[in-house]
Amino acid sequence: MEIRRALPQDVRELLHCLKMRSKYAVLLVFVISLIIIEKENNFISRVSDKLKQAPQALAEANGTEVSPALARNGSLASLQELDAAFSQLRSHLYNITLQLAGDGDPGPRRHVLLMATTRTGSSFVGEFFNQQGSIFYLFEPLWHVEKTVTFLPGGASAVGSALIYRDVLKQLLLCDLYILENFISPVPEGHLTPFLFRRGSSHSLCEEPVCTPSTKKVFEKYYCKNRRCGPLNITLAAEACQRKQHVALKTVRIRQLEFLQPLVEDPRLDLRIIQLVRDPRAVLASRMVAFSGKYETWKKWASEGEAPLREEEVQRLRGNCESIRVSAELGLRRPGWLRGRYMLVRYEDVARAPLQKAREMFRFAGLPLTPQVEEWIGKNTQAPRDGNGVYSTCKNSSEQFDKWRFGMPFKLAQVVQDACRPAMQLFGYKLASSPEALANRSFSLLEEAQPAWVT
Repeated sequence: MEIRRALPQDVRELLHCLKMRSKYAVLLVFVISLIIIEKENNFISRVSDKLKQAPQALAEANGTEVSPALARNGSLASLQELDAAFSQLRSHLYNITLQLAGDGDPGPRRHVLLMATTRTGSSFVGEFFNQQGSIFYLFEPLWHVEKTVTFLPGGASAVGSALIYRDVLKQLLLCDLYILENFISPVPEGHLTPFLFRRGSSHSLCEEPVCTPSTKKVFEKYYCKNRRCGPLNITLAAEACQRKQHVALKTVRIRQLEFLQPLVEDPRLDLRIIQLVRDPRAVLASRMVAFSGKYETWKKWASEGEAPLREEEVQRLRGNCESIRVSAELGLRRPGWLRGRYMLVRYEDVARAPLQKAREMFRFAGLPLTPQVEEWIGKNTQAPRDGNGVYSTCKNSSEQFDKWRFGMPFKLAQVVQDACRPAMQLFGYKLASSPEALANRSFSLLEEAQPAWVT
């Protein structure tokens, strides 16, 4: 400031003039881009009309009739080529105008990790971030890592797996998507792969310019549902990640919060961790439906009582609950490295008041909640009662979150309560003392959420 004051008056005026001109230049580029887009729209419309008229003119010249289907097919290929070219141009112009014109300071780059376990509603909550246009969202990219690590000779220990997950996660948050090429099978060729798990669950991987034209005779195991895209170009995906303002990732494969300390302390990241939990009785009921083959013993024991429930099954359940509880207790203790970067959320609270909880999560993460997110929440939490599939993210959430309790045998609920009592008490899940209490709608199994769960 002192140096600026010491400058001569004419120099200060020149600097001010240059500053004003740069602002006007940005505005001019933005306006010119809009004019170009409009002209391209008009051009496409005129060419489309000409192409539609071409088959009819040809028919008149030959003295024959052309069917409506032939007329449509005659112009379809050209229209698709023009449409693809126009879409690509529009995408490039849009990116340029965003960079040059902008709408003020976009703020710091945020990194969000949604940390959960299977059947806790993490796909539903992850969609909140997937719907926000400035966020590059990835759905379960560590799935590939788990598959590779699991099949290593002798497998990997829990600590070893956690360290591998952490290191891969760090690279993904930094937009180094090439790290996944070490785990995707078959190995990508030329940075192209049609095998990225659940690609269609990430809008960022199914929009331009990442969505390249589809390729014939290429089997897309995981494809974009709303549009046809070619094999995923990992280079384009990494560049798209860099262009987005923020990065969010959902995973059910990291449970040890303490292993994430190096990521939280990494100066290149501004990491916010949201740990999503759910009533373990509801989790077990959901898994018994979604992963039926893995829970045959539980189902037979619950329905027939003939096959004994193996102790290792109960121990596995207890171990899962304990790992979740230990991580949550660490987060709630607010150690210095985690202060202000950890939030505990119960799925039941999200299901009862999705928009309110979405606002709280976005506020915690330092992100704006856009109208697109609010619209998606409105449409996908008021679904018809018969429209709730096992893997669906479209549910009548306020009626679905405790539906499990009316179909679960009480003795099954007792096993879960005995194995997971410390975790249930920490998260505010009440124990049912009888079959009547379990199935009584007027008896809430939830205590009020604690304000201390947001650090």
